[in-house]
Amino acid sequence: MIRLGTRGSALARAQTALVAAALTEAHPDLEIEIVTITTSGDRSQPTNQPGPDWGSGVFVKELESALLREDIDLAVHSLKDVPPLLSAELTLAAIPVRDDPLDVLVTADGRGLQDLAPGARIGTSSGRRVAFLRVSRPDLHFVDIRGNVDTRLRKLSLGQYEAIVLARAGLRRLELDAAYVVLEAELLPPAPGQGALAIQARAGDRDTIQLVEPLHDPATAAAVRAERRLMVNLDGGCRLPVGALGTPRGDGALHLLGGLASDDGTLSIADALGRLDAPEELADHLAVRLRSPGAGEQRRVVYA
Repeated sequence: MIRLGTRGSALARAQTALVAAALTEAHPDLEIEIVTITTSGDRSQPTNQPGPDWGSGVFVKELESALLREDIDLAVHSLKDVPPLLSAELTLAAIPVRDDPLDVLVTADGRGLQDLAPGARIGTSSGRRVAFLRVSRPDLHFVDIRGNVDTRLRKLSLGQYEAIVLARAGLRRLELDAAYVVLEAELLPPAPGQGALAIQARAGDRDTIQLVEPLHDPATAAAVRAERRLMVNLDGGCRLPVGALGTPRGDGALHLLGGLASDDGTLSIADALGRLDAPEELADHLAVRLRSPGAGEQRRVVYA
């Protein structure tokens, strides 16, 4: 018997169901129980914040506490919600193959960002999305939006917003029908870890860690390690909006794109190429370039 802990939202349950199905495929005789836990983030969702999308870990704290109490054996998270510094008693035991990491602009008729009327209301609860999109369309009116994915889609259909911004992976996992345009990473760098899942276990629980090893994808893990390292380096306690996207290549290389929106309204986006087996080194290099003067003008950086 293995107990999987999850948040209670429809998306969290869908993601946990994917993990349960993968575990069943790897271990056909394994009995699985899904345990739903309400987090503080579910009770009071954070509003637009200037800094990292993970905030203070409000979507993971209760799941981690349940792990430490041994009420559950594994916790399933959206990786972008997981702060980079974990308790020494916990570990990210597996990061499965990632779904689409990009954001999308959802409208009633599928129009793009440049097709929106001046002053159109855009619903998003992410400071990162506001900061980057405002550079392209400073005339738009960005409005905080609460609720899970289907609630936000319903608010859009009721005309409360002309558009909303969501993660494409969430729409795909929930199999929701919506008209949207993909926002490319050069326009809106995604949150580090977006589209990826994290399966967390107690650090000393070797049997359970071994159980989820078949679900781990090393290439995805390397990509998100670079993204999370870049965010830590760029944030530096300043709470600035940061986006990042690591893309593994077939030749053993890792491409990393990063974006930093400064508090003066300027935007720096650059990318770099490094080794898949040294994601932190690549992230450290790109962070220095993004912090350097003129980073916004020299958008492309190659690093071997």
